[in-house]
Amino acid sequence: MSRDMAEASKSPAIILIGMPGAGKSTIGAGLASARGLPLVDSDRLIEQNSGQTLQALLDNRGYIALRELEEQVLLAHNFAGQVVATGGSAVYSAVAMSHLKACGPCVFLDIPLAEIEARVQNFQDRGIAGPAGQSLAAVYAERLPLYQRYADIVVDGRDLNEVQLLAAVQASLS
Repeated sequence: MSRDMAEASKSPAIILIGMPGAGKSTIGAGLASARGLPLVDSDRLIEQNSGQTLQALLDNRGYIALRELEEQVLLAHNFAGQVVATGGSAVYSAVAMSHLKACGPCVFLDIPLAEIEARVQNFQDRGIAGPAGQSLAAVYAERLPLYQRYADIVVDGRDLNEVQLLAAVQASLS
């Protein structure tokens, strides 16, 4: 292991939580680049682990199985020294969230429902772990209290573009 990687593994992780479309992957990439840390997208870890897309997992095994797999994948990794863009449903697992919070602060990208609805045009085939037929508004209402519960830092992303949101997240971590 290189000295830089060894140093990074000793530093805390930065865990991004929030709704699908909140910008976790995009902001995570910018944050990782700015801080010289690797980015881990937990949705990609789930897909690598299962050999299927999130939507295929939902279609073939259902949302409960997807949430269980997500929990297993999150618990199997040490995220120290990394920026982690979590799946929007990570907050359904108290044990996974406890594990993530032990790795570093959880930053909730708080984006209003209207903005999420404008960003998420492919809701029905995006691989969002919820019961069939559940609306985006219902997912938002169900998850918002969970994001608030697990957040160490809340970044209000209302009306912010990507550059502004990244700057707000970086400022919140200073």
